[in-house]
Amino acid sequence: MPELPEVETVRRGLEPVLVGRILAHVDQRRLDLRWPLPERFAERLTGRRVTGLGRRSKYLLIGLDDGETWIVHLGMSGRILISGATVGDFHRDTSAPGKHDHVIVTTDRGDVITYNDARRFGIMDLWPTAELDAHPLLAGLGPEPLGNAFNGAALTAAFKGKRSPVKAALLDQRVVAGLGNIYVCEALHRARIHPARIAASISAPRVERLAGEVVATLKDALAAGGSSLRDYRQADGELGYFQHSFRVYDREGEPCHTEGCPGTVRRIVQSGRSTFYCPKCQR
Repeated sequence: MPELPEVETVRRGLEPVLVGRILAHVDQRRLDLRWPLPERFAERLTGRRVTGLGRRSKYLLIGLDDGETWIVHLGMSGRILISGATVGDFHRDTSAPGKHDHVIVTTDRGDVITYNDARRFGIMDLWPTAELDAHPLLAGLGPEPLGNAFNGAALTAAFKGKRSPVKAALLDQRVVAGLGNIYVCEALHRARIHPARIAASISAPRVERLAGEVVATLKDALAAGGSSLRDYRQADGELGYFQHSFRVYDREGEPCHTEGCPGTVRRIVQSGRSTFYCPKCQR
């Protein structure tokens, strides 16, 4: 599933193409994705001008001039691609819609924005912009890890009394928004914290370091355009490249990347998900 760096990379790619443009034509090619699409979905989007493009956790927030926000979650395999327009010096030709192209938007400038989702686990909704914080998918989300509200003190407070493993605590979107399996594994390794350690048992100085490594990991991933493992592509069709910098994720049996560490990366299963770590330097 695309995590915060992948979604933010898509947002940045879409911003110069969508903001200020009118959604001239909307081709809704099915009635549902993971859940049914909103009533009169294509009709409500058609003719609207995009006023802004934001992100909350793993959700794209496309502001519209009628006071609604188009909420998009990419699910497991969703991709948003730009075609038929010139962005900078790169031109992308428009091809015939594919089997898994479910929503196709053409702007007043001729840009074509295609939502492709083979597994159809993605989500789209339309919601009053003034009430976004009350949306069932957004209400209760924790602080953005790249925002001012996230730091060591905030994470220490969130961990207080938590008897769950730190890996599970970081994946809890009420603790911090937008983190997923890949970047939690990577940040825990950088912070040298064992993924099974009980969150409440970690000392404040170590939590402070962990918060810093979460931020650093995400920034490094953003600089690389995210991680492309299966379906993810940037909005211009390019791959992300952070997977080439993984320290532990998907590296079971390979040497630890920590300087001077003789350890070998191991894999365990936590809550049905693979966790990769080094038993030597993560305590």
